[in-house]
Amino acid sequence: MMKTDDLNGRVYDAPSDNWVYRVLPRPAWAYAQLARWDRPIGWQLLMWPCFWSSALAANVAARGEELSLGLFVFHLFLFFLGSVAMRGAGCTYNDLVDHEIDNAVARTRSRPLPSGRVSRFEAKVFLVLQALVGLLVLLQFNGFAVLLGILSLAVVAIYPFAKRFTDWPQFFLGLAFSWGALMGWAGLFGSLSWAPALLYLGSVAWTIGYDTIYAHQDKEDDALVGVRSTARLFGANTKAWLVGLYGLTLVLLLAAYAGADVGFIAYLGLFVAAVMFAWQILVLDIDNPDQCLQLFKFNTRVGAVIFAGLVLALPFA
Repeated sequence: MMKTDDLNGRVYDAPSDNWVYRVLPRPAWAYAQLARWDRPIGWQLLMWPCFWSSALAANVAARGEELSLGLFVFHLFLFFLGSVAMRGAGCTYNDLVDHEIDNAVARTRSRPLPSGRVSRFEAKVFLVLQALVGLLVLLQFNGFAVLLGILSLAVVAIYPFAKRFTDWPQFFLGLAFSWGALMGWAGLFGSLSWAPALLYLGSVAWTIGYDTIYAHQDKEDDALVGVRSTARLFGANTKAWLVGLYGLTLVLLLAAYAGADVGFIAYLGLFVAAVMFAWQILVLDIDNPDQCLQLFKFNTRVGAVIFAGLVLALPFA
């Protein structure tokens, strides 16, 4: 077992020069690691579907001359704050569930729970505190959105166990991580329609794709401890599967755009995203863990491009 001193209080799979180690006092490091504050890619990928949905709904509202720019920006701030809080809570919960597995995998053995720097009780208290922040954010929305947000907890609760009973844990991650694609629309209109539903399904396909790339980092350790994943399932056929998953993402987002009748610039953003997807598939080397991590992180740029297209389309709605 890796000792705490081996990494001087840091974790193996995160940058050692992160702001967490420069700004926070040392006793807080382990909690920041539990919440993954030292790895912002997680909350970013959770946030983008929320932002897409808000911008998609804003296009519809703008077309009807009902868009409140102030409300739109406020909702974006809430989704940012909620993404950070709930991603942290989700990671803490996941680490509690995967305590023993993390102890058996080299990349995760230095995390706060398996390394012994945080007790299970302390992690549970921290989980509750983060969830309360998420709840306070959720309560700022209308009743329909609040109920919808609470329903997401069922999927979140299942995900950490999925790797134990299915080769498709990334599908369950997609169901959880894409929930924001429903929330942005619900937060503005207090209802749902086909456009956010299609956006949600597209986001699920996107999540399966990028997390399959991520899972290739751990496939050897996962095989040893019996953890299942789409990376292990797809194997050498990963690129072909990614063509299908990323292609499905684009088709579903295209259908959502058509359903919401967004401005033409949004489609240009989707075209740029398509090029970015194609580049990932072309250069991917599933046996290069460092490259897999970088390509996984690259998807936050894809999310940003799609969001930018939707925002720039607002004047033309």
